[in-house]
Amino acid sequence: MKFKELKPMSAGDLELKLSDLRKELMKQNTQRVTGTQLKNSMMIKNLRKDIARILSLKLVKSKESSKEKIKQNKAK
Repeated sequence: MKFKELKPMSAGDLELKLSDLRKELMKQNTQRVTGTQLKNSMMIKNLRKDIARILSLKLVKSKESSKEKIKQNKAK
């Protein structure tokens, strides 16, 4: 998943996507630990990167919203 695909998503959509990715990562890690053959060994790495992208985007969006709040308070 690309950063460009995530950027237009709302905060609620990002939370849903994040929870889905975390569940999938847990499932893949369980398969790896139990010795079950993984379909795609790179999937775990890609899931971790996607989770990091979403968390980074959430941080950026929260900083932007806090900056806007500060500007509104200064304007008053």
